[in-house]
Amino acid sequence: MRRTILLLSTALVGGLVLGTLLGSGLFSAGHGLSRAASASVPMAQAQMTAASTTPVPLNTEDNDLLLAQAGSVLELLKEKDYTALSGLIHPQKGVTLTPFSTVSTECDRTLTQTDVAELEENQQTYVWGVMDGSGSPIRSTCSDYFDRFVYNADYAQAPEVGVDTVLMSGNALENVFDAYPDARFVDYNFPGIDPGKNGYDWCSLKLVFEPWQNEWYLVGLIHSEWTT
Repeated sequence: MRRTILLLSTALVGGLVLGTLLGSGLFSAGHGLSRAASASVPMAQAQMTAASTTPVPLNTEDNDLLLAQAGSVLELLKEKDYTALSGLIHPQKGVTLTPFSTVSTECDRTLTQTDVAELEENQQTYVWGVMDGSGSPIRSTCSDYFDRFVYNADYAQAPEVGVDTVLMSGNALENVFDAYPDARFVDYNFPGIDPGKNGYDWCSLKLVFEPWQNEWYLVGLIHSEWTT
């Protein structure tokens, strides 16, 4: 009987001591490890998310990427969706429009993203350079200029396409390489439209792009055509 009472007393005292130790945190290391392990899970997930959202550097040597962006520009020009087109214009440099092959910082007009987005609504007349040959000023609205000196032919169906290559040239100086030393361009060319004119109505459109924040952005629209 005494042994039973003694065993019960010993168990009771041991239980009280163990409870005191657990309450004081002396035996909470396992619990702490569990919390550390659970905390490491969201940290690892955050690192994986950051790695997955890191932008891939633009491969400026990849012609397919350049042609894909040029194709998007052509489709938007064809559809006259200038609001969407404005998103492909260089955010800082805008797009410079050249009516006759030779890029001129003095004569060519540059449009910002906002200018392009509001292109159809803007009915103001501007000077866009000079006519080749006569030297008379080119005066027109934005919409009229784009109809005459940008998408004057269905360049989306152009029979000849050149990458960083001037496919045809006339009397005007072709200075795209000097004017845009950090750019690449795609030349869409019609060697002739009316067979009866034997090529004397050739025309082309060069889309000039520069890289910015891992994307190609349009910085130049160069129109070329046969002139006397």
